[in-house]
Amino acid sequence: MNKPTKRRLLLLMGALLLAALVIFVWQRLATDQESAAFASGNGRIEAVEIDIAAKSPGRLEEILVREGEFVTAGQVLARMDTRSLQAQLSQAQAQLRQAEDAVTTARSQSAQRQSEKAAAQALVAQRQAELNAARTREKRVAELAGKGVASQQEADDARTAVDSAAAALSASQAQVSATDAAIATARTQINATQSAVEAARAAVARVQSDIDDATLHAPRDGRVQYIVARTGEVVGAGGRVLNMIDLSDVYMTFFLPTRAAGRIAIGSEARIVLDAAPQYVIPAQVSFLADVAQFTPKTVETESEREKLMFRVRAQLPQELLKKYIVHVKTGLPGMAYVRVDPAAPWPARLQQNLVQ
Repeated sequence: MNKPTKRRLLLLMGALLLAALVIFVWQRLATDQESAAFASGNGRIEAVEIDIAAKSPGRLEEILVREGEFVTAGQVLARMDTRSLQAQLSQAQAQLRQAEDAVTTARSQSAQRQSEKAAAQALVAQRQAELNAARTREKRVAELAGKGVASQQEADDARTAVDSAAAALSASQAQVSATDAAIATARTQINATQSAVEAARAAVARVQSDIDDATLHAPRDGRVQYIVARTGEVVGAGGRVLNMIDLSDVYMTFFLPTRAAGRIAIGSEARIVLDAAPQYVIPAQVSFLADVAQFTPKTVETESEREKLMFRVRAQLPQELLKKYIVHVKTGLPGMAYVRVDPAAPWPARLQQNLVQ
């Protein structure tokens, strides 16, 4: 190999080394800039868990879903045996009809007492008229007896007729008072029977509510995680039948060191990349930041020791996004969460939002 050729080869190798050095330095600077503007941590996709439980004790009649099945809000998941409750409902309904009949009877008795009072008042008016007539006659007979036209016997008879009419009036007035008391008693009885009706209706509503609660519905859109009880088993009040996850409340929990945790806030932008699908970048938002460190050394004396403090962070997935891809959402998948600690820094190309089309 001659000298010019050897020299050109050395120059070419030097140029290549210089280019490699420039690329390395550029990548290192880019990595340092990204590390300063973004923080990351690993975690798993999680969702809020909901226990579907029996309100009242009883036997599980049937389960209508399977583990891992997607369910929608309001969907029937399981049913409890309601034969005992149906018997209680029939009894409560019979008591309600009996109470309503008692109200009808009490009102009829009250109407009857009102009629008796009207008759007694009419009799009082009659007796008052008779007393007035007896007094008028007594006065006339007394005048005639004073003139010698009428005998003393006739005057005595007229006076007796006045006393008799007054006694009859007092008796009829007492009858009116008695009917007033009977009417008051009838009204009290009506109130008592109406209260009994309300109590019976409440009993019917309570038993009907227990029957309705014996049908277990999904409170949210989600996925059945696991089934606790099986058909035919007896569960107690509040006993779990199955567990489901709420797919409208999905997030990833991860941990950040003190320096990074101190630079982010609730609402900070985040990105999630799952190990199972690294080609997709999912947008998220910081919804929780612990105010107490999770990993605290026994003694914290130096700066390096303080860097061991880790804070729990939660990156929440948007509900609009979850609704769009709800049937594809799976919990438990591991991945990485990235948080932008510098609001002015743009997301790098590899963390630009990229979703399934």
